[in-house]
Amino acid sequence: MAGRTAYETLTKLSQMGDITLHEPAGDSPQAERKRRSRKQEFNLNDCISHLSTPRGPKAVMKSMMTTACERNCNYCVFRAGRAKTKRVTFQPDEMASAFQTLESSGKVDGLFLSSGIIKGSVTTQDKLIDTADIIRNRQRYRGYIHLKIMPGIEYDQLYRSMQLADRVSVNLEAPTSGRLAALAPKKIFIEELVQMLQWAEQIRREHRDEKLASSVTQFVVGAVGDTDLELLSMSDKLYSQAQLARVYYSAFGPVPGTPFENLPATEAIREFRLYQSSFLLRDYKWDVEELPFLRDGNLRTDVDPKQAWADVNLIHQPVEIMQAEREQLLRVPGIGPIGANAIISARRRGTLSELLHLKQIGIRTPHKLAKYVLLDGRQPAHQLGLF
Repeated sequence: MAGRTAYETLTKLSQMGDITLHEPAGDSPQAERKRRSRKQEFNLNDCISHLSTPRGPKAVMKSMMTTACERNCNYCVFRAGRAKTKRVTFQPDEMASAFQTLESSGKVDGLFLSSGIIKGSVTTQDKLIDTADIIRNRQRYRGYIHLKIMPGIEYDQLYRSMQLADRVSVNLEAPTSGRLAALAPKKIFIEELVQMLQWAEQIRREHRDEKLASSVTQFVVGAVGDTDLELLSMSDKLYSQAQLARVYYSAFGPVPGTPFENLPATEAIREFRLYQSSFLLRDYKWDVEELPFLRDGNLRTDVDPKQAWADVNLIHQPVEIMQAEREQLLRVPGIGPIGANAIISARRRGTLSELLHLKQIGIRTPHKLAKYVLLDGRQPAHQLGLF
């Protein structure tokens, strides 16, 4: 009987399909969304994603408590009233059992759990919490768990979710209240979403003795006129004020059967440039004002943002490799934290006067940074562009 129940639960889980397309969760989100070929039937492998997590690479079960939803977000495959979405619902013990079966068989070592909203956010979050509680305390699982936070839940629910999970995500979807109203009419920007991220940081400060989840968010890019300046300005505030671990950017793609089905898809390159810029804010401590926005508030897509900045600021004031501080070196295209450390170490031992010297210490493409630097007082020879 138990075997039959487990089989039925896994069959039900396979009917969820591939929600990976809609819920990036790991540290390499673009790799997650490599679309599989369309097919009529789903299988259990669709619910397993290979992610880069804070605990390292993992095969993670990605699923939802329910694919039904009472919210009507204009872009979402799971929105209320969309006839083409297959509605599947799990109880906490069912979902926990499905995870235990996959985890004990070695197919997964991690869980990403989201949900549509039914009977309100508080009721839905209780089901997510109950599932995680069963997995942690009844099944004694100590591996990676990422829980989605429903909009506008209670403070104590957020605290409990952070105790049970390694990471929690609150999807803002849009960078301003006006953009959100156009994207998701039933969501409230400050009270339901931003406040959750503020509470998460407050909880971490108030309970420094506990191991609590980090927090992340996601934006839907390009559906309602949002600009890169808006998206990155909000990202910067969240990094500094809410201590977010990362921000996800999801290029809008029209879904049949939604109000936005006839809108054009956002180009993947725009999403990629947003990620590059976001890392400059988070890891390199750039200010938003330093990013090379065009007059329309968007970034160039033909070159990465670091090169676009350097083309304006370093062409006539190249960085002297032998004297520059680490922060200055990190402004040069082609020099990351490892390269900057290697340069500082190497120049203690001798003079870096040729591009070959940079190649020898691990700078992979020294010719690309030639026009932005000086080597021992001289600009290295480099090939000029034809146009």
